[in-house]
Amino acid sequence: MDRREFIRSSLQLAIATAAIGGTPWLDLAALAAPAPLTPPLAVRKGKDIPATVRAAVTALGGMGAFVKAGEVVVVKPNIGWDRTVELAANTHPLVVRTVVELCLEAGAKKVLVFDRTCNDPRRCYVESGISAAVEGLKSSKVSMEQIDRRAFIDVDIKGGIDQQRWSFYQPALNADRFINLPIAKHHSISTITVGMKNIMGVIGGNRGTMHRNIAEALADINTIIRSDLTIVDATRILVANGPQGGRLEDVKVLDTIIASPDIVAADAYSATLFGLQPRDITSVVAGAKRGLGTFDLQKVRMV
Repeated sequence: MDRREFIRSSLQLAIATAAIGGTPWLDLAALAAPAPLTPPLAVRKGKDIPATVRAAVTALGGMGAFVKAGEVVVVKPNIGWDRTVELAANTHPLVVRTVVELCLEAGAKKVLVFDRTCNDPRRCYVESGISAAVEGLKSSKVSMEQIDRRAFIDVDIKGGIDQQRWSFYQPALNADRFINLPIAKHHSISTITVGMKNIMGVIGGNRGTMHRNIAEALADINTIIRSDLTIVDATRILVANGPQGGRLEDVKVLDTIIASPDIVAADAYSATLFGLQPRDITSVVAGAKRGLGTFDLQKVRMV
């Protein structure tokens, strides 16, 4: 018996019961109403980074729930800084490699990996270890390329508060799926930088001007680039002197991966790793107000 038949039979039974003076045993309104939609969020811990990433994605239904066969996928890590892996300024290369592998296993036609770096892009790609990790897959379906400065186009931001128009990277706009791979870090202006701020790596123009009203600016650009899945690298986090870091004493090892299709929920949970509440992060609050996700972790479905 499917749900529709069950509801029909239950209605008939309840009506018959009421007709003979009985009390219906069923809350019909509750039965007929759809279940409330709560965003799923997976948190997994483990020193084996590829296994931990796979466990988090599996908890959400597997990469096949997000990437379909034949699709072009952007995998967007943080590769912004000329820093080595242990300094926690960039997404861990094993996180990036594993997510690319999962996309290929789901049948992706093409996987593009890129970031608009803050330091010299050639050094960032190499020093982060991400270039070697991705190219080591030796797949013709995977492209690890530096940003082409000519490939930005201006886009109107409908309902934008801080920005009504900005330039965005065309490959990010044109992809079928966008998978956001930030590392969780302290940030001197936005308090922390996670998924919502990682989108700054696919915009053009003078990004520094966005820091004047960072919360609303991040909400603006996230209405254009929607993350189908956000996977937060918290294998080690930068707890001070972010976002660039540079001191091992500012790094805290947590061996944690956070994953959710709800970017606001992912950022909200990440805030707790720093001893903060989601409401303490202005970009998280702004994102929730814009309908980009939920920052109330009581309304998140842990899976």
